[in-house]
Amino acid sequence: MNSKKQLIFDLNRIDLGNILESWGEKPYRVDQIWKGLYRKLWRSSDDFTTLPLELRLLLSNNYEIVALDRIKTIASMDSSTKKLLFRLHDNQAIETVFMRYRNRNTVCISTQVGCAMGCKFCATGQMGFRRNLSSGEIVAQVLYFAALLSESSEKLTNVVVMGMGEPFHNYDSTLTAIDRLNDSEGFNFGERRFTISTVGLIPMIRKFSEEKRQINLAISLHAADNELRTRLLPINARFPIEDLLDACFEYVNRTKRRITFEWALIHSVNDTQEQAHLLASKIKGLLCHVNLIPLNPTVKFTGSRSTMERAKIFQSIIESAGIHCTIRLRRGIDIQAGCGQLMSDES
Repeated sequence: MNSKKQLIFDLNRIDLGNILESWGEKPYRVDQIWKGLYRKLWRSSDDFTTLPLELRLLLSNNYEIVALDRIKTIASMDSSTKKLLFRLHDNQAIETVFMRYRNRNTVCISTQVGCAMGCKFCATGQMGFRRNLSSGEIVAQVLYFAALLSESSEKLTNVVVMGMGEPFHNYDSTLTAIDRLNDSEGFNFGERRFTISTVGLIPMIRKFSEEKRQINLAISLHAADNELRTRLLPINARFPIEDLLDACFEYVNRTKRRITFEWALIHSVNDTQEQAHLLASKIKGLLCHVNLIPLNPTVKFTGSRSTMERAKIFQSIIESAGIHCTIRLRRGIDIQAGCGQLMSDES
């Protein structure tokens, strides 16, 4: 796929209406096209049989409806997780992950090709930054899986913005995509079913706080002191942990919503009792949840994951401070689809 046409999912309703008006079309055509894209999940101009042939040709000639070219699918051994590699219009590529739970169907979407944050244990960070995704390319990942599920009368239940890239480094496109998916006249996917994960870009966290959205926020923390966190996450040199936690307290105070801290447990590095006690002391009293994730392996990082025994000791220290803490169920590790493992090496 190598198209120079504009992606139709990059248009909002007003944009679409203005274009149709310039083509001499009636206003009701906006609803027909919008609902075809976001409710009926049509992926070809030929699907829009309610439109006259001339309008279908105009759409096809001027706008790209297919945003993603699937070039590979890998399923985990237990079939609960699938990782898809998509080719984009400029021959860059991204990975998106689908996870099936007992009562949930979750898609983990990407917001960038690569990542500029350089987190040492993350495969996406190891590949470097290539470009931001447009809002339409972000939207298209969600709609792709929604369409697949609809074939078996199932629905998508959750979207986690935790794939390739730092969402708050592509803030406008990420939030625009969520707004478009949240539109009650279209896909109508509730804000509370989205979770955005950020490594801690403080200005964007503060901006997000001011908007008082219902979207869930997760912070990739991974260490409780500046020396260790900077070693693992270089962005900490610019946004130290004290300032980051101030922004987190501000977020909770403004929104009254719980914040999640993600912590990749690396054996004998950040899974020590000292780190657990330090973390507990710094976030005690904050409406929050700590999500412990035994490290997922990547090629360029030599650290190993914690044992379950060490993970449970860490968890008990956090919980003894009155802080809710869980150990995440690891998914898709055998296909490199776990947290921090996504890397489009074929782009």
